Amino acid sequence: MEGSRFGSNAGYGIRIEPLDSRVRVLRDGQVLAESLRARVMYETRLAPQIYVPLEDLRVPVSDPTDLQTFCPFKGTARYRNVELDGETIVNALWSYDDALPESREINGFVGFMPSAYTELDFGNAKLNPDDPSNIAGPLVDWLMRGASTLPTPEDFTRALAEKMLESGIALSRMSLMIWSLHPLIAGKNYIWQKDKGEIATFAPSYELYDHPTYINSPLRHVAAGLGGVRQKLDVPVGQMQFPIMQDLKKEGHTDYVAMPLTFSNGQINVLTLASDHPDGFTTANLGLIFEVSSVISRFFEVFTQKENAQSLLETYVGRRTGARVLGGDIRRGDGDEIDAAIMFCDLRGSTRLEQEMGRGAYIEMLNAFFDTVSAVVNAHGGEVLKFIGDAVLAVFPSDTKGARACAEALAAAKDIVRDLHVLARESQLETHCSVGIAYGRVTYGNVGSRERLDFTVIGQPANVAARLGDYGKTVGHRIVVSSEIAAHDTAAQPLGAIRLHNVVQPVQSFAVSADT
Repeated sequence: MEGSRFGSNAGYGIRIEPLDSRVRVLRDGQVLAESLRARVMYETRLAPQIYVPLEDLRVPVSDPTDLQTFCPFKGTARYRNVELDGETIVNALWSYDDALPESREINGFVGFMPSAYTELDFGNAKLNPDDPSNIAGPLVDWLMRGASTLPTPEDFTRALAEKMLESGIALSRMSLMIWSLHPLIAGKNYIWQKDKGEIATFAPSYELYDHPTYINSPLRHVAAGLGGVRQKLDVPVGQMQFPIMQDLKKEGHTDYVAMPLTFSNGQINVLTLASDHPDGFTTANLGLIFEVSSVISRFFEVFTQKENAQSLLETYVGRRTGARVLGGDIRRGDGDEIDAAIMFCDLRGSTRLEQEMGRGAYIEMLNAFFDTVSAVVNAHGGEVLKFIGDAVLAVFPSDTKGARACAEALAAAKDIVRDLHVLARESQLETHCSVGIAYGRVTYGNVGSRERLDFTVIGQPANVAARLGDYGKTVGHRIVVSSEIAAHDTAAQPLGAIRLHNVVQPVQSFAVSADT
């Protein structure tokens, strides 16, 4: 069994030997293959595997199917169906048609899935498997005991590379492409290089999928389920499978591997490794990594699920609210009584605009409206709690005296009116709004049914803010606020005590101009 040139992780290996007898593969008495040239592969942790030349098959087989699997020291396996008395045995056998150097002796041979046959007849041949090996060492020990304490994927990536080196793997570069569930980015790409101390992290947008560099890359090949990639870099440029391999060779790398890291939901991420050792990676090197790849994948799945949860919550309920939910405010009734300025910003003439513009154009305009309002609210320390039809509900939590929250909410309303005026002029769209703001004590937390919760604000100020916005439409004012908010604008125009729908007591109201 081949040992490691670089360390003690010699527990994984392969050995291929000819069988000096006639070998037959049978299914319920029918001969599927018969060969005097069969070979046996002994591989760590696996049962001995028989391979026979393709021409020694005794039954019809199909062309290669779409199924492919990857082994880091055998290469990419292609599968074929067996046609047997009107029965199709799907993906019954496989072959490595371009086997890697460690496995050249089975290049073009076929192996049978256990479900495809019922009997193996070895004749007089005897099998000589190696004793089972335990793969252990710094990398495995760390994954079992220390890796779970690392708080970030960057920390994990750095430690993973260091433990590979400590285990004797001649690693010079490693990258991981982990796809994400995010409205703006396709995923996270973590890159470690031996001569650099920091992990480089990239978050490409979805435009990545259309970029020529990605389209003609090992990342796309592996992520598409087409199998892994192995390429020795000491070959002429014309024999390299992907352009990036030329760049890696110029940087002094000698060997390259890209293999899948599959999440439990079937998502295929990509791990790439490069070596700068003159002989590249050994079978033991890659066998060790291949053995622990599922564990590595689970660690990144945990990191990714946490990031996905955070990004989805921030996308749907806002950053501050998302942090509260992740922090444990997940039960009905969880929440706080807070003082806050509540803003309700409504797009004016929405029903008419949808009828005049058509659904597609109207949705595009509505998104531009939401983008503008959200950006301004965030810039002034508020948070958009939700979009309600064509309206935005935002909260500006109070400091000890409430002055800052009221002032920021008022400044945000003025900026929204001004920014929407610019947007209307530039886009020739009627993106005008009506804003109502009120201040007071609200419940900030979870309400809803047992199965479906909503994190929101409940209280009179929220109702008053919505009604003030509606009132502004009837009297031609863009911004109408309660007295607590108006105190922060000396030019506020009193509108008197107004009776609002579903509000018991009249509300002292004021109109505010965006120009003051």
